[in-house]
Amino acid sequence: MVSGLLVQLRPTTPWRIAPESGARERVDTLFHSDSLYSAITHAMASLGHLEEWIAATAAAETPAVRFTSCFPFVEGTLLITPPRNLWPPPPSSRVRWKGARYVPVSIAEKLLREPDGRLKEDEGWVVDSGSECLLPPPKRGKALAPFRVTVRRNAAVDRLSGVAADPVSTACLEFSAGSGLWTCAAFASDEARDRWQSPIKAAFRLLADSGLGGQRSRGWGRSAAPEFREGAFPDLLLAGPTQLQPPTPPAAEEGEAPAEPAATYETGYWMLSMFHPADTDTVDWTRGAYSVVDRTGRVESSAAHGALKKSVRMVTEGSVLLAPAAPQGSAADVAPDGFAHPVYRAGFALSIPISWRVVA
Repeated sequence: MVSGLLVQLRPTTPWRIAPESGARERVDTLFHSDSLYSAITHAMASLGHLEEWIAATAAAETPAVRFTSCFPFVEGTLLITPPRNLWPPPPSSRVRWKGARYVPVSIAEKLLREPDGRLKEDEGWVVDSGSECLLPPPKRGKALAPFRVTVRRNAAVDRLSGVAADPVSTACLEFSAGSGLWTCAAFASDEARDRWQSPIKAAFRLLADSGLGGQRSRGWGRSAAPEFREGAFPDLLLAGPTQLQPPTPPAAEEGEAPAEPAATYETGYWMLSMFHPADTDTVDWTRGAYSVVDRTGRVESSAAHGALKKSVRMVTEGSVLLAPAAPQGSAADVAPDGFAHPVYRAGFALSIPISWRVVA
């Protein structure tokens, strides 16, 4: 375990998280760790820590700080992308489990400890189709989703002629009261924690005021003052062990057939961040349960604002990778050819070791 910092953001305005397609009338519901690192880096520049921050993270062999992506929470319940090898559970006649992209951390823990078990249908779980969240039983008649997807329209108006341009539609997330997004930072060492914990808190406070995501010029992406909780990672999220100890089969008595061997497990790594492999990572890509996406975007820099970044293929959150050791990841330079300075896309792996059942 390493030192960690849990950050909770309670949005006060709509948020715009651009989807992979970039379509204005669509919106993503997950603020990815590479986008969060970029936002933190811009905040560090405003706080006067840019060069030291880059040296300690993107340019370092082992980054001083790693971030999970930003997942939703609702009324104190943290939601997360569950391990792909354990979700969805067996089909139910009452709950459409596969419709949930995010589940409570308590459900993820249950799956880790009872991978062959079934979730109880009569406990009142509800899958909200709008947010793709598995929600706990409603307390006041209706389950409260952390957010809803809406489309807002706006049009520019010429102040002299009074003529309005064609309206433009933009999709966004509107958060309910008591809901928001959370992320967790993990520090490489106690020294890294002592050096960067305070600047990271300051960076999140700055981003809460200035905004995260798109349409910040309209006031979108802002939050109330961030809430912080310090502790050990992953204990900040999970209450107990995440790996199973297979039981020892009983010895066969004389004249009986030998008992069937107990289930065997190896270690898989449940990704809570976007991941771009480092040269030293030895992931078994023929197994595991993972998905990949191509990440691109545009540069935010005084050198050439809006230039198209190079595309990078990355492993998504919720993926489970098999490797001899925990994947480390790397920051890829995605600056256009001939650009004035490096532009980093952070693919540092922040994962939790879990049990992967070996099939004979």
